[in-house]
Amino acid sequence: MTSFRTHRRRVLDPALPPYRRLSALRTCLTCFAPYGLRGTYHHLTLSARIPRDLGDDPQSLARAVEELHEARELWRAHAERWIAGRRTEKRLGRRGTRPGEPWWSAGPFPVAWADPTVHPPLDLPAYVRRRIALADGADLPGCPHCGDERDPGLRATGHGFVEWCRGCRVERRPCPCGRQHHPGDTEAAWPAIWRREHVGVPGDDEQVRRGWGR
Repeated sequence: MTSFRTHRRRVLDPALPPYRRLSALRTCLTCFAPYGLRGTYHHLTLSARIPRDLGDDPQSLARAVEELHEARELWRAHAERWIAGRRTEKRLGRRGTRPGEPWWSAGPFPVAWADPTVHPPLDLPAYVRRRIALADGADLPGCPHCGDERDPGLRATGHGFVEWCRGCRVERRPCPCGRQHHPGDTEAAWPAIWRREHVGVPGDDEQVRRGWGR
């Protein structure tokens, strides 16, 4: 079974070749990826500045896995508290499902962002803290995912309109047909993202910097 801790140690091991450390980082993303595997990979390449030539900055891999690790520890602590609470309720005879299951109950792999380049402009720990606060009943303004307080944008689907967040592009109100409508060919873009061709492109990493500190 894949272990996040085992592969994190490999990412942090300077004795390993950079390509093996990158492979270990990608395996970590199969264990925990708050923006989905592709979106989280895209985010980390920007936030940690992982270059196309890993030899230029192998330490960027350590920065990436430590950001991911910090977010995962927050998520695990919250999950353990919630599980402990459920066990207490069951001992008291309250076994029914509580309304408002926590955001992580279906696993840490959301399906909100089909396009890997579109996700909240927050570092991963900030995103997890926000989701935990909302799960604990906090009344936070703006988009539940990124906190953007602007009026939602509108996109025509041909038979209706989709409302989307201007900060993270998640659908705030879906099309009346009930299906998700994602613009663009995201599958065609993925190989270039996988090779980190976007790193250093003006305007792309700015999305990440804008969100830090929200």
